Parts: sequence; structure tokens; C-alpha cells
Amino acid sequence: MLMVVSPAKDLDANPVSLKLATTKPALLPQAAELAALCKQLSPAELGSLMHISDKLAGLNAARFSEWQPDYTENEAKAALFMFNGDVYQGLDAASLTTSELEFSQQHLRILSGLYGVLRPLDLMLPYRLEMGTKLANASGKDLYAFWQRQITENLNNQLTEINTDVLLNLASQEYFKAVKPKALQAKVVTPIFKDYKNGQYKIISFFAKKARGLMARFVIQQQLTDSKAINDFNLAGYQYSREDSTADKPVFLRQQPE
Repeated sequence: MLMVVSPAKDLDANPVSLKLATTKPALLPQAAELAALCKQLSPAELGSLMHISDKLAGLNAARFSEWQPDYTENEAKAALFMFNGDVYQGLDAASLTTSELEFSQQHLRILSGLYGVLRPLDLMLPYRLEMGTKLANASGKDLYAFWQRQITENLNNQLTEINTDVLLNLASQEYFKAVKPKALQAKVVTPIFKDYKNGQYKIISFFAKKARGLMARFVIQQQLTDSKAINDFNLAGYQYSREDSTADKPVFLRQQPE
């Protein structure tokens, strides 16, 4: 089973000490191509393109101006430890053991607007480039046109490498749109997390993001390879609901946030 998650806007660039060897992103040449396009944009143009504040636009313009593909381990950080949003709070990479990190390196992939696909221990530089950004490029008008074929091919290679035909989709809709499901050589399983509020169960974005990270953590810690085993997921009070689930969309309900 191969898992995919989204990246996060919130980053933590502070150094981290790892016992495992880091790796370089497989699609680094393509990332360099996108970074070169972003370098040509002024802070104001980046701000308008990404719908971010002047302060953030200036920060990311500076990041792109300094971005170069032959960055070293001293300048970069492993992706699983760089991202710091809700998903990654649920995943809590800092508390994973060495063997769990090794499992994640084989079975977890992070979809990225700049890097395409990242393994947990792939070194990356801080950046901001959401997958939904309409950055015109040689392949089309946006990042979906740029990435869809390449991301799908990369995931197919990873599926073959670990000998699985199941992809556990823990990514947001924005990011999973960068995958071509019909070209993917796998059955896609997309868990749905709902919390009880105002008399009914509903998807609450903040909780659902954290739950996707918790699910990834559960798979990593249990070292699961059978997608049916995710039905045992019970972290933070979630429970599998057989009556609400289908084979490709298992539903997990929670009565009260923990």
C-alpha cells in the first residue's frame, strides 16, 4: 500500500538530527524549471498569483531568488520534518522511530506544487507554491498541466517498486487532482473523516486534515500493507462505520473531538 498526503503552507526550517540518510527528490529537474519561472516574477506578481500578503510575497520572492537545484544538506531539510501544518501535527514525525521512518520512506509520498512528489526523507528548500496555482508553463496554463503525467508516472513506479496495487489517498482534493486516476495502476482508497456537530456527522476541515495525518501515522506505526487493515484505525476517538462506508471510501466517525 502506498499513501499520498498534501504538503503544508506552514513550514519549520529549523535543523533536525536524523539517524537515516536523506535523499534527493526524484523530480528535482522539473522543480528547477518551475523555480526558474517563479524567479522571473516580482514580489507583487507572486502575491497576485498566489493570493498572499505583501509580506509573504516578499519572503517567497526571496526564497525563489536564492533557490538552486544543487542545494546541500546544510541548506535543506527532510520534507517530513519541514512541513508543519495540521496533517503533520497528526503524523508527528519527530516521535517516529527509525524503523517507522524507514517504512514511511517506502510507503508515504507527499504531493507538492514545486517538487511534484516527495519522499519523507527527500531534502527540500522552503517554498510556497500551491498545486492550484495558475502558473503558466511550457505544458499549459497551470501546475496541473505541468505535473499530472509526471506525478502519475512517478507514483506508478513507486507502486511497482513496493509491489502493491493500492493507493491510500490522504491528500486534499486540490492536490489529488494532480494525479490521473485512470492512468494510475492501482485501486484508490480515500478515507473520509466526520465529526458530530449540531446533530449530524459532517466533514470539518481542521479535524479532517489532522485525521489524515493520524491515519498515515497509524499505517506507519502498524506497518500496514493491506488496505482493509485501516478499518481498525481508532486514533483520537475515530471509529470505522461499516454502514456508511464503501470499499473505496471507508468512513470514520467521531462523537467528540479529543
